Order: sequence, then structure tokens, then C-alpha cells
Amino acid sequence: MPEYRTDRAHPERGARQSRLRLQAGLFAVLVVAVLASAGVGARYCARGDFGVIHAVLSLFFSINLLICYWEACLFLRRDYIEARAEYWRERRGETGGTPAAEFLLTKVPLAKTLSPTLWADVWATYAQFDDSYADRRTYGFNVDIANGFATPLPTLILYAAYTFDILPALVAGIIGVMLFWQLTYMTSVYLVSFFVADRQARISRGELYVYILAMNSPWILCPLLGLYVSVRLILDGNYGVLDY
Repeated sequence: MPEYRTDRAHPERGARQSRLRLQAGLFAVLVVAVLASAGVGARYCARGDFGVIHAVLSLFFSINLLICYWEACLFLRRDYIEARAEYWRERRGETGGTPAAEFLLTKVPLAKTLSPTLWADVWATYAQFDDSYADRRTYGFNVDIANGFATPLPTLILYAAYTFDILPALVAGIIGVMLFWQLTYMTSVYLVSFFVADRQARISRGELYVYILAMNSPWILCPLLGLYVSVRLILDGNYGVLDY
């Protein structure tokens, strides 16, 4: 199992073997699970019910908040990511494995789980499928940085509004239209730019389906659902679309 070191998956020398460690991928899953469960659980405690659309969007908001942190790391560690992408390229040639899988299985000391340098490897490994994330001049690189700093606040506002009905439905709907349209448009243009640049020719069909299409499709499908909810909030003037 890879550990948190420069000569393996990430920089950390001299760490005690007895220190409590957690796989990077498992930590990410736990963060999303806690955030999503908080919203669903809070609604159940406050109202005693469960809404499927609310649960789906709570999960999406939770994932987006985690991704926003990673996107902030993309900006904060942009120089490091460019160098690290080359490391993973060499590593892939040596082992024949998938850098993304190796990184997610890396055991990380709990004290380092929020390190921006750690999560910079998310982008360095993704750059093996789309090298625009190791090139600060590209659309994908910059639009994700913009998303990381621009969307956490509206995401949190909508998360709270959908869970506790704390805003007028009209206000929540307007904020939702702005947020979800931006996410839909941003991701759609990214996918178009990926194919226009012919980057799919540099990876296998399986990598295209798993790491490009499957990983980006939630940022189109869920925002489309969010747009529907937002329009209903505006037109109906209440939270009935969320089963309130």
C-alpha cells in the first residue's frame, strides 16, 4: 500500500509508522458522507421527513464543496502541480499503473489530510488524462480555479435554504438559477474544449469514459436538476418541489 512520501505518492519524510493514517480516497468519501448526511439528517430532525430531490442535491452540494477546496489547491499549488504531473508521468511508465488510483489509495497521516500540497496530486494525476491541468494557460485550469473561489458561498446558502427553508423561495430560486446555470455552462464548455483539442486521442477509451465523461457528467446532470428546482421555486413561490 503506498504511503505519504515524495518517492511514492506524496511528500512526507520521517513520519512515524505508528501514526494513524487514512487512505486519501477514503478520507474524501468520508468528508462527502458527513456533509451530505448532515443536510439529510437535519431535515429529518427538523421536519421528520425525507425528500429524494433534496437528498440528491445535498449530496451534490457536498461533493461540490470538496471539489471547491481541491480547486483552491489548484491555484495555491499551481507551480507544484506542473512539476508533480511529470513525476506521475514517469511513475506510470515505471509501474504501468494508474496514478489516480495509486494516489487515492495512498495512506496519509491524519494531520496532513487538509494539506493543499496533498490534494494538489488530485490535479497532477488527472493531468495524465487531460494535460490542461498542468498548464495554467488553458480553459480547464482557470475555470476550475474560478469555480473553487466563486461557488462555495452560493452552494452553502442553497444547502441551508433547501434544508431549513430559511429564505423566500423566490430568492433561493434566483440564486439557484445563477449557480446551476454557471455549473452547467462551465462543464459543457470544458467537455467541448477537451474534444476540440483532440485530447481524447491521447488516452484509452476506458479512461475517456471513466475519468472524463463519468467524472464530469454529474456537473451537468445535477445542475440541470438544480435549474428545474430553481425555476419551480421562482414560479411556485414555495418549496413544494422539494417535497415540503
